[in-house]
Amino acid sequence: MSNEIIVFAEQRDGKLKRVSLEALGEGRRIADKLSVKLISILPGHKIKDLASTLTQYGADEVIVADNKLLEKYNSEAYVSVIADEASKIKPILILLGASSMGKDLGPRLAARLKTCLANDCISIKHSVGAGFPRPYILEAVRPMYGGKIIATVISNVPDYQIATLRPNLFSPVKPDEKRPINTKEVGAYCNTPLRTIVKEVVSTAEGIVDLTEARIIVTGGRGMKGPENYKILEDLAKAIGGAVGASRAAVDAGWKPQEFQVGLTGKTVTPDLYIACGISGAIQHLAGMSTSKCIVAINKDPNAPIFKLADYSIVGDLFQIVPLLTEEFKKLLSEK
Repeated sequence: MSNEIIVFAEQRDGKLKRVSLEALGEGRRIADKLSVKLISILPGHKIKDLASTLTQYGADEVIVADNKLLEKYNSEAYVSVIADEASKIKPILILLGASSMGKDLGPRLAARLKTCLANDCISIKHSVGAGFPRPYILEAVRPMYGGKIIATVISNVPDYQIATLRPNLFSPVKPDEKRPINTKEVGAYCNTPLRTIVKEVVSTAEGIVDLTEARIIVTGGRGMKGPENYKILEDLAKAIGGAVGASRAAVDAGWKPQEFQVGLTGKTVTPDLYIACGISGAIQHLAGMSTSKCIVAINKDPNAPIFKLADYSIVGDLFQIVPLLTEEFKKLLSEK
């Protein structure tokens, strides 16, 4: 077992996802504490130029796996590449972002390496320990049972330890453009033939900010009364540089596509500011946004469960309040 940490670098269409830089930042802090090497694995096609960015954000070495088969995300291909490299390096820890891609890769990677996984962590601690089959202990804090409890789990496996980190909770390190770039190109291949080949990815939300990376989210629920009324939320989101989301009830009603859904069966988000409009606060919705740093709830029902979680509560008609907020934000931001 080597004294190294691996961080998976997620990219889409040749652009690094912020969650990768956040995971790299946490990996850098742990690596510095334990005095070990930090390696980033970058699968894709024609993505070698991204290695410089990963280096600036803390990677000591970037392993570039360039192959046409990796241009579009394919779980079989990506797992094969990461597992092959991990088997050679035998790191003490593997970190991934808890994005949709990371949540798909994490369990598959753990199964391939025959180890355990701490998923969707909101904090982690990796330290030298005693009394375990190995000298390192992974202590991870993560929500469980739809966010009803916060559990601390400890990994005592003798081999690889793997964790996925919830987006927007971990800070990237300050980029250092003077760090020397150290890359290693590997022949990316799969040990077994791929059962599926991704020919094309069709996006139904072209140009829309990814909810998992948005710092501000304005979400509408059943109280929006119809898809045409989301225009007022879009205006507010545009004014403050945010993204628009929807509750499960709104998605089930056909008002918004599923990729807009926030909640247990949708996306888990952790923005700096979460504005919930016409959302009662069902437990499955709270499970997807309860770790938001600041929550503002607007609902005409003073007994709505979401008010128990909100930092700021506004009781009233959202169709009057949201436009007023939009105008006030526009005035404030224009003065800066």
